[in-house]
Parts: sequence; C-alpha cells; structure tokens
Amino acid sequence: MRVRPGRSSRPRTRTRPQHADAVDGFVVAVDRGRYTCVLPDDGPDDPVVTAMRARELGRRSVVVGDRVGLVGDTTGADGALARIVRIDERRSVLRRTADDDETTPEGRLERVVVANADQLVIVSSLSDPPPRTGFIDRCLVAAYDADVEPLLCLTKADLAGPEAVLGYYAELDLPHVLVRPDSDLTGLRALLAGRISVMVGHSGVGKSTLVNRLVPAADRAVGTVSAIGRGRHTSTSAVALRLPPVPDADTDPGWIVDTPGVRSFGLAHVSAESLLHGFPDLVEATADCPANCEHTADQENCALDAWVAAGKADPRRLASYRRLLASRAGETDVRTEADPHGTA
Repeated sequence: MRVRPGRSSRPRTRTRPQHADAVDGFVVAVDRGRYTCVLPDDGPDDPVVTAMRARELGRRSVVVGDRVGLVGDTTGADGALARIVRIDERRSVLRRTADDDETTPEGRLERVVVANADQLVIVSSLSDPPPRTGFIDRCLVAAYDADVEPLLCLTKADLAGPEAVLGYYAELDLPHVLVRPDSDLTGLRALLAGRISVMVGHSGVGKSTLVNRLVPAADRAVGTVSAIGRGRHTSTSAVALRLPPVPDADTDPGWIVDTPGVRSFGLAHVSAESLLHGFPDLVEATADCPANCEHTADQENCALDAWVAAGKADPRRLASYRRLLASRAGETDVRTEADPHGTA
C-alpha cells in the first residue's frame, strides 16, 4: 500500500535574499532572454558578462541602458551565466509606440527604446533620402517627454545644404551638427563625450556608417538606399557601444546606443499636454486660448492661428503639431505640401 507523503511542516517565507554582494553592471545588448552586461568604470577590454533575468524580478523588463545588479558567475568566461537580481531606478526612459494605429487587446503597443539616456541624436540626411521634418518633430516630442536632450545630426551635407531644415527649427535653438564623408567628427565627439546618447533615424540616412566611423570596432551592417529613397533596415537590434577614448583627454568618451532603423516613431504614450511642449515655439500662444482648448484646426478661438498669422511661428510647425494631434487620436494622417512625407 502506497502512502502519499504529507506536506512539509517547515514554514514558508516570502523573504527574498538581499543580494548584498551583487556586482553592478550596465546592459549593452538584449537578445532572446540573454542580456550582455559590462562592469562600469572598467576598460573596454574587461570581460563581458552574459546574464539572465532572475525570477524575483517578475515581469519587470530589462532594456539596454539599465543599471543592474548581477550575481553568480560574473567572470565573463565562455559558457558563464550570471543572474540579474536588481534593476536600479531609471533616470530617464525613452519610449515609442510602434505605430499610432497599432493596437493590442490591452491598448496601443508601447516599446522602451533605452533607459538612462542623456541625449537623443536624431540622424537625418539632407539628401537621398531627403529630410523628413515630421519624423524629426516626433523624435523631439519623445525626447522632451523623456527629459532627454535632443541633438540634430544632419548627414550627407556634401549633397545638399542645411538651410531649409535649420530654418524650419530656427525658433527652437536646436543644437545641430553637420556631417560630411570627409568630416573628422571632432565636433560630434565633443557633444557625445561623457554622455549616453541614443541614435535614431530612418534607414538609409547613414546612421550605421556614422556609427562605424565613431566606433571602428563596431562593424555595424551598412545598407544602400533603394530607388524610391528608402534604405534597407541594416541594424536589427539596439546595442550600446563605448566610444574610443580621446587622445590626451581625461574625460569619459561616453556611450552611443545604435537603434534599428525605424519608419515611424509613434507617440500614443505621450499625453496631449506633453505633445504641445514638444513645440516650444507654440507654447506661449496657448496662454490666450479658451479653457479646455484642444488646439485643433476646427477649435473655435484657438490662439495658435492668430499667433502664426502674426508671424510669431512657422505655419508648418503648427500644421505638424496638429497632424501629430490627429495621428495620436487615431485619425487619418494628413500629409501636406510643406511636409509631403508626413510623419514617415
């Protein structure tokens, strides 16, 4: 006769280990449940640690840029696997919605691009493909919403001048840098030094080429631009790359996070109020708007129209703002002659 053993009388506890001996790490890549981490303040030749997420983290996601606590085998030897047991509080979180009209049963799909970034480098080419101010506007809104400083990087400056793009953003005092094939990138490196900078841009704008010039050991795949002006998606996953040290300089050279080329930068996660603050050249005008003004084109007595009519802001900026409002609300995207590419 078989007797089923009774339950253990040993009391269960919810107390979790404190992991006081956890080693600090910095997540530089994520791939199918495995996280590549480096130890902070160490040289670029120090061991790279592969880790998995501990069960006690629950559903908390780990993304590139996270500062984490590691236990287990942190030697970096072949086959070694550590565990991530802690995620430090994030200083900033840069998010995007895959598309404004992409929904799930729980709502619109939101993705975290990177954590703890200091700067968003918006890479746009001046020609082949032409600049898309709608996309730049979206990135600026996302940067301001995440409290991350924006930097406009205009590539292929040997093919076209920057006057049109810079004129469009003249009221913002937006920092920018021009890049040509023969540029030495000294100015750009100075703006990246000591920071974690995220690089975003459409495929084909030269982002991967720029990354390879900044970090020669990166060997990021480089694609070509098709006949219709759309590049192939050459970067397939976000990865943080340590910039080479600057000769005769004691400053931290910083990190750049290369992201996959994107066709859209959805803003469904951004509130309508935060969306307006992505257009600082329009904010002052709203003080004269009626209560609960939605700032749409059909809104009665919206002060934004008078502000633009008085020459205090570019009408294209107002059109872009209202286009983003409509897109965020799930309405059909409106494409104008001022920006024929719309939000793409």
